[in-house]
Amino acid sequence: MRVVLAEDSTLLREGLVRLLVEEGHEVLAAVGDGESLLTAVGERRPDVVVADVRMPPTHTDEGLRAALEIRRRWPGVGVLVLSQYVEKRYATELLTGESEGMGYLLKDRVVQVDEFLDALERVGQGRAAFDPEVVRQLLARSTRTHPLAGLTPRERDVLAEMAQGHGNGAIAARLYISQSAVEKHINAIFDKLGLTRTPGYSRRVVAVLRYLGS
Repeated sequence: MRVVLAEDSTLLREGLVRLLVEEGHEVLAAVGDGESLLTAVGERRPDVVVADVRMPPTHTDEGLRAALEIRRRWPGVGVLVLSQYVEKRYATELLTGESEGMGYLLKDRVVQVDEFLDALERVGQGRAAFDPEVVRQLLARSTRTHPLAGLTPRERDVLAEMAQGHGNGAIAARLYISQSAVEKHINAIFDKLGLTRTPGYSRRVVAVLRYLGS
């Protein structure tokens, strides 16, 4: 894949460039701030952007704002956001938007190379990739205020896997259950959340976004 990387830490940025190149990806640009990221994407039109949330000059949300702007201007570009912590406001903003080709990963996960590369691949394929810890914390918050509390523990497990962007086959393998059981749990989730089959939108996406993003 063709990648543009934005990370203000020179050491981490160079390490990511080396990793991506070694895995056969083409790094079109590696920059250290949000403005440079927008410029690089506009000029190079990558398949995927990997961006830190906090970058110069204020080290608050420059990377996030650049990521959201990329989604607005170039919706075909996948965006994988990196964050040091579970920043719930940022994660919620991403989850309540169009989640296809979107990911949110904790930086600790980068050292787990296979998980990082898997997330990058999913985002590049137009799928979602949200860190399990991000999903866990948002689910925990949601269960206190929403009918999500009416789901069984196994249904919540399945919903958490859905939120990370996994398909039914992957969910079955990760939870050590059959694919038919996964389908049964998903249908139960849809029923309990009142999501009827309607042309024009994905019940799967709505099930995740309604409860993680509210």
